[in-house]
Amino acid sequence: MFRNLTCAMTATILFACGAYAQEWGTLTGQVLWADAVLPQTAKLNINKDQDHCLSMGEISSEKFVVNPKNKGVRWVMVWLTDAKDPKVKLPVHPSLEKAASNDVVLDQPCCKFEPHVVGIREGQTLVTKNSSPITHNVSIISTGKNPNANQIVPSSKEVRTTDWFQGRTPSRIECTIHPWMGAYVWTFSHPYFAVTNEEGKFTLKNAPAGDFNLVTWQEETGFVQGGRVGIPVKIKAGATTEVTIDLKAGK
Repeated sequence: MFRNLTCAMTATILFACGAYAQEWGTLTGQVLWADAVLPQTAKLNINKDQDHCLSMGEISSEKFVVNPKNKGVRWVMVWLTDAKDPKVKLPVHPSLEKAASNDVVLDQPCCKFEPHVVGIREGQTLVTKNSSPITHNVSIISTGKNPNANQIVPSSKEVRTTDWFQGRTPSRIECTIHPWMGAYVWTFSHPYFAVTNEEGKFTLKNAPAGDFNLVTWQEETGFVQGGRVGIPVKIKAGATTEVTIDLKAGK
């Protein structure tokens, strides 16, 4: 009994002294196209404001953007969740407790939204700009508590949208004047999310060390490996952990 009591007291002291403090690491990864044949890049039907919209060349669909050199898939959203319960709040590194900026910008410079997929934290503002010389529209289509809107945005103006909450689905952004235009916004209650770059790569810095799940979503395939639960990842303290995600059409 005395030994157990001593162990319990020792554990309490260690916890109080910070010996059990949260440690941090880095998670890097790459989403790769797993099929032998790469998806074809479709040219979009640009049937309005062609003088401006086609001034930078043809506009291609971004439903599947695969790098032919390394098969990396762009515009894939990845994020961490607790290994046992996705509703559990994740530990957040002190440097990431507040977002670097209150604004997350989505622009419409030449008849497509840039970036095509974006993440936003609860409390941030989505700023949808129109830096083009023509009028656009911002139609936000959400489920749950996230915003729904439909607003004209003249040239050089912007729309600021607040009150974003973490949800189970992304919000779809459209321009009803130019119906080929579309983008997606995912909302999170923590900073551990990323969108893959042109090589299909992503990095989550100052992530909590320990056992977590990594969830992956792509607009055409939906949730990738592991579905909504994701795949298990063990983030090493003070080190970089690497992971590879395979993505197939329709899976």
